[in-house]
Amino acid sequence: MNIGILISGKGSNMLNIVKACDNGTLNARVKIVISNKPSEGIYKAQKIGIPTKIIETKNFNSKLKFENEITNILKINKVSLVCLAGFMKILSKKFVSQWEKRLINIHPSLLPSFKGINAQLQAIKKGVKYAGCTVHYVSSAIDDGEILDQSIVKVCKNENEQSLSKKILIEEHKLYIKVLKNLINKELV
Repeated sequence: MNIGILISGKGSNMLNIVKACDNGTLNARVKIVISNKPSEGIYKAQKIGIPTKIIETKNFNSKLKFENEITNILKINKVSLVCLAGFMKILSKKFVSQWEKRLINIHPSLLPSFKGINAQLQAIKKGVKYAGCTVHYVSSAIDDGEILDQSIVKVCKNENEQSLSKKILIEEHKLYIKVLKNLINKELV
């Protein structure tokens, strides 16, 4: 399976997927990593020889043209599955429908709770006993769409946003690979 990864930040989930492809855990190949801005993650991908592309929103006079450029790059690279890994742009209904059931996202909460940004802080403020992460198909609504799998972490008494984020990120790395493995196996059947 050919995977394209969209990022905006540090790229830890992206690197985790690349590693799983390289070591044979996933029967897949990361064909392209796209960032909507110069980012730490894009430089990490370049450093390990993964093809990259920076497609900045500011270089386009419409969201449609920005997304069309992403789609063109994904198609040129024969991508069959798109993974959002910290991609901090809201995608249009048109883009999402073009990649229906081939576009997944990881979110640092147990959806449908705590959608949007700062999910870990939202969980702490609500006083939840458990938090976690979710991999889901992307729909046109933010952090919505069919849930593929979730992983739970216990929220300790003195938890803060940073400590909870670290615990959830460890689970994100495991969960994303588990979900990708299941999707790849389904496609091969």
